[in-house]
Amino acid sequence: MQSPITLEALHILDAIDRRGSFAAAANELDRAPSSLSYQIQKLEQDLDLTIFDRSGHKAVFTEAGKLILERGRQLLIATDKLVNDASVLANGWELDITLAFDGIIPIKHFFPMVEALSNVSSTRIRLQEEILAGSWEALDTGRADLLVSPKIESLPVDVKAETIGKTAMVWVASSTHYVHNRAGEFDQKAREKYRVIAIADTAREQPAMSVNVLQKQPRLTVSNFASKLDALIGGLGIGTLPLSVAAPLIEQGILKQIDGTETSEIDVILAWKRNAIGEAKSWCIQYLKKHWV
Repeated sequence: MQSPITLEALHILDAIDRRGSFAAAANELDRAPSSLSYQIQKLEQDLDLTIFDRSGHKAVFTEAGKLILERGRQLLIATDKLVNDASVLANGWELDITLAFDGIIPIKHFFPMVEALSNVSSTRIRLQEEILAGSWEALDTGRADLLVSPKIESLPVDVKAETIGKTAMVWVASSTHYVHNRAGEFDQKAREKYRVIAIADTAREQPAMSVNVLQKQPRLTVSNFASKLDALIGGLGIGTLPLSVAAPLIEQGILKQIDGTETSEIDVILAWKRNAIGEAKSWCIQYLKKHWV
């Protein structure tokens, strides 16, 4: 059985509620007020219920009318999304794309890309923080379409990657941490005396990786980069940070580079699987290769 409620009727109800009157709604919809009144009255007859209470000087929604309006708006939103998604697909753009990034890379690096993509496509983008092996697992299992991560020695055979930049890393601790009172070379034996702040690998099935963590070293493991930063500032241990993150805190006297350590640089790569290259994925690849800072 066909419902008497049409999308046109729902648009009329929505306009009446937003504009406050039949006349104002008719002006927005470029219709005669009488045609709107006729269509609403016919809808009330077909449904055998009253949508507007006309007993006062101004017609107001009844409780049943409010229900139709509220649920109808959900249908209008869903319809608009359906049409938009179909249009996106018809033009070769993916509906959604997920970019995974290793936690040492500040998420703000991707904000210009997100803004630029919105100017050319309605593709929805998800920025997903991963740690160590979890980054590559996300790409391998399809949880991510693209990956920005420190370079690894050997790439999976089905993955293509390009170096897009470098990140400088520095050993730091809170400016009040007792590591700054030490003397002598800061070698592995010296490092074993101090708790290291590590971030848990987000891999679910692959073997976990660790970087700059010694086997005999005390450690505090946290769940994300922001927590690691808080732990370092709180004086709970030592660890490495991107220089772009550490430098302002060092200048403020909150953190201090550990004596005897040098800034090191790591390559940052953009990786993706060779198959299933859609328009949005291709666009993001080209953008990041050109605009990475």
